[in-house]
Amino acid sequence: MDTSTLQIILKILHYIFFAYAFFAITSYIVLSVISGKETLEYLKKNSFVNYKDILSSTMSPSITIIAPAYNESLNVVENVRSLLSNHYVNYKVIIINDGSTDDSLEKLIATYDLEAIDFIINNKIKTKPLRTGVFKSKNPAFEKLMVVDKENGGKADALNMGLNISKTKYVACIDVDCLLLEDALQKMIKPFLEVTNAKVIAAGGVIRIANSCIIRGGKLIDVNLPKNLLVQAQILEYLRAFLLGRMAWSRLNGLLVISGAFGILDKETAIAVGGYDTETVGEDMEIIVRMRRYMEEKGEKYRVSYIPDPLCWTEAPDTYKIFISQRNRWTRGTIETLNKHRKIGFNRNYGTFGLLSYPYWLIFERLAPLIEAVGLVYFIILVALREVKWEYALSFLILAYMFSVLFSIVAIYSEELTFHQYKKKGTGFKLILLSALEPFILHPFILYAAVKGNYDYYFNRKKKWGSMVRKGLTTT
Repeated sequence: MDTSTLQIILKILHYIFFAYAFFAITSYIVLSVISGKETLEYLKKNSFVNYKDILSSTMSPSITIIAPAYNESLNVVENVRSLLSNHYVNYKVIIINDGSTDDSLEKLIATYDLEAIDFIINNKIKTKPLRTGVFKSKNPAFEKLMVVDKENGGKADALNMGLNISKTKYVACIDVDCLLLEDALQKMIKPFLEVTNAKVIAAGGVIRIANSCIIRGGKLIDVNLPKNLLVQAQILEYLRAFLLGRMAWSRLNGLLVISGAFGILDKETAIAVGGYDTETVGEDMEIIVRMRRYMEEKGEKYRVSYIPDPLCWTEAPDTYKIFISQRNRWTRGTIETLNKHRKIGFNRNYGTFGLLSYPYWLIFERLAPLIEAVGLVYFIILVALREVKWEYALSFLILAYMFSVLFSIVAIYSEELTFHQYKKKGTGFKLILLSALEPFILHPFILYAAVKGNYDYYFNRKKKWGSMVRKGLTTT
């Protein structure tokens, strides 16, 4: 390759990277503005809502909480207690013990006075069979609880078992290691009650990080900022994603994912599309995309809603090994879903879903780490060829860094103005200082995990779920 050809290629790459960065930053700004406006409208509207009417009314829609559990001995008793303390009338709790090899089931039996019962399961969705059976409590205080012990089939299979067993109109799918706040169900059910011109097929809420928080009796007592820098950085990441992103996509009716940690589905639609896909590691995203596709192809009006209230708290990885494993899985799940439903992309027959949501996820979520990795290689080549214009390069890097820091500060400010969960003196200042460090202590590992996730998806046939070792939430 002669010098002139190389110069042309480098120049083309230069413009591609510049254009990509420009449109990415622009999209983040637009989404954050829409999210801010939508969140303020939500808070204003809901300041007049009497949630006691929803939680106390026997006419409230029935909901079943489905919580898969696999080797969750550390948290399972405390978190089941939190699920049973929800301030809602018409709800049940089904714990799916998915072939645990620890003492999770024994702890549940002992704590909640469970006994095996005869139960006929309507197998609308194929799942792994029962192991020891179905359990109910002999104690009337726990009449809402059911525990199902089945052979291990993975989270998606466990959720499908819950769909088969539940008899309610709506199902709330939650990770059993999560802490659900007492008013979560009455707030999450509101979109299903309010929207009259379309069918709400799913709703999701904000997920917050519970590491170092104090939990007592299944309730969140005190919110603390963890000392672990990796966990702190994830708090910032979650604030940006949930406060400055998903509210906007809800307004545009363009949400492609409801967090697997906590979300409510219309059970009829979920079963109609065949339940959760057991062949993907990103079952939470895939079922939402499939449900949306199903409604689009039926030609029915529908919505996927989002609630900005911090309703669910979960334990985040506190080591880089576990963090990278988690993000590797998220990357593979995204690739699987977008590839499986590629017919939707840039297809006007799917409206906003095909022309806006799918392209955005493909370009700015799916391809972002690959483009960034190629950009780093491109920069190294320029350095080797002594073709770097250092004034421009440094200006670009400083701009990218300052935008990242500013975006985090906006997220922190939005949290302070709205839900203000981190109330202790000095916490806001610590988060602002952290925003300057976060691009160095978190982003490089997200990039590595995403690139490795791409490699594992295409070249590593042993596609593992990825470990998430729990240390247990702080209880007293």
